[in-house]
Amino acid sequence: MPGRENGGSNPAEDPNIHMVDARTLRGLAHPLRLQLLNALREYGPATASGLADRLGESSGATSYHLRQLASYGFVEDAPEHGKGRERWWRAVHAGTAFDTGRFLDHPDPAVRSSVGIVLHEIATTHAQELNTWLGTMHEWSEEWRSSWDISDFKVRLTPELSSELIQEVHDLIESYRGRVPDDAEGAATVRTQLHFFPRPAE
Repeated sequence: MPGRENGGSNPAEDPNIHMVDARTLRGLAHPLRLQLLNALREYGPATASGLADRLGESSGATSYHLRQLASYGFVEDAPEHGKGRERWWRAVHAGTAFDTGRFLDHPDPAVRSSVGIVLHEIATTHAQELNTWLGTMHEWSEEWRSSWDISDFKVRLTPELSSELIQEVHDLIESYRGRVPDDAEGAATVRTQLHFFPRPAE
């Protein structure tokens, strides 16, 4: 499904994947909200001030946008982590999915604008993460420096075959989920970024 972010093989049937509609898409369409949601999903529950420190933002801004994310169902309170007056937040879902094509043709211009903001922010985040790896991979073990990849391929396909290939790649990645325990020595979370898009003929 186009627009999938951390989605599984059947996101519409996966309770851990949030299927975004036109209303919730508008609530997600802000760079800081996307950063906050990604941070909670990757690093776990946190306070507004903790997220502010991580992202280089003010706690007032993170607090406001966390409340906005909560109003759209993306985050919720994590009271079991709280101490005193601290308010902790956690992500409600492990990932997000939406049908890009349906939103690009939406009659409401605000929805069309929102999907553009979300997609461009995701692309920016992907580029930042890759550049961070390139700048810090000297700090990793030789095994990890030999176990990463940056590749691109050009294959002539129809839209149907492109969708089929995307699904097969997603299914393959999902088949590796859960195979390594969290406390396995030498293991790390591997970030996989997948881009499929057509190119015009020469």
